[in-house]
Amino acid sequence: MSSVESVSSAPMPAGRVGVLLVNLGTPDTADARGLRVYLKEFLSDPRVIENQGLFWKLVLNGIILRVRPARKAKDYLKIWNNELNESPLKTITRGQSDKLAAAIADHDHVEVDWAMRYGNPSIQSGFDALMARGCDRILVVPLYPQYAAATTATVFDKVAEVLLAMRAQPTVRFVPPYYDEPAYIDALANSIEAQLVTLPFKPEVIVASFHGMPQKYVDKGDPYQTQCVATVEALRNRLNLDDKELILTFQSRFGYDPWLQPYTDKTMERLAKEGVKRIAVLTPGFSADCLETLEEIAQENAEIFRHAGGEQFSFIPCLNDSDGGMDVIRQLVLRELQGWI
Repeated sequence: MSSVESVSSAPMPAGRVGVLLVNLGTPDTADARGLRVYLKEFLSDPRVIENQGLFWKLVLNGIILRVRPARKAKDYLKIWNNELNESPLKTITRGQSDKLAAAIADHDHVEVDWAMRYGNPSIQSGFDALMARGCDRILVVPLYPQYAAATTATVFDKVAEVLLAMRAQPTVRFVPPYYDEPAYIDALANSIEAQLVTLPFKPEVIVASFHGMPQKYVDKGDPYQTQCVATVEALRNRLNLDDKELILTFQSRFGYDPWLQPYTDKTMERLAKEGVKRIAVLTPGFSADCLETLEEIAQENAEIFRHAGGEQFSFIPCLNDSDGGMDVIRQLVLRELQGWI
């Protein structure tokens, strides 16, 4: 083998640091086939549906994956980024990765990439890409402000699965939940205040809607609900609002078991029937807008509110890749990279 061939085939020298942003996931296509592939992976995760016994598998494969994909595909089409032929979650997460890379570009030995827990790009591909660029230390950033076994922990699980297949493993760190970080609370408060000054009305109630989970998961020790409450309490203090002016609800329940309450859709209906005419809704458990925010809240729950007698509804976007949102991610990443940069 010649020296030229030897050099060209050699791997990139190690010693670089990788940062991998990870969000929940998205189907590759907004059709029944794309949703079927995505939902099968998602609903087959024992962190999401803990009882993966024979009965669940029969329900999943015999009913859910036959019926739900076509229905959910219609919802995705309402919010789909047709220009890039992808979901907004994928567009925004890519934007967060690109902007983070630019924000920490002065650390020229740090590489930034992004992945999805379910769907593509996968965590496996994210690790492969960073390691191919010479990263022997990787900081994983689960983009969930509040910890839940069904979100944060399943990222840990997947990373462990990826590492299990490696003989030469990188050193790995994880960014912890940031549900009460001052930078995060300030960014949320600033986004609310910026949205409210643009409205032609003053909301009587602001609703903070978080993704729900089965009550039994919390009863078994999941800290998610406690961290959601802490986020809202910190936000009330920051905005000088009481528990009637800023309320907490939970959305996106699935199946027949009791989920965390109060439910967002039932609250929309109740508020309107009690005479509330003007509300604003934010989703502080999501770092990027997605189906659950853009369709379920901004469209479906807005319609529930108006149908029950409400008049004016405003959806406050997630932090996304806004300046405020990126400042939160940048601060967290730089703090957790201490000793590596």
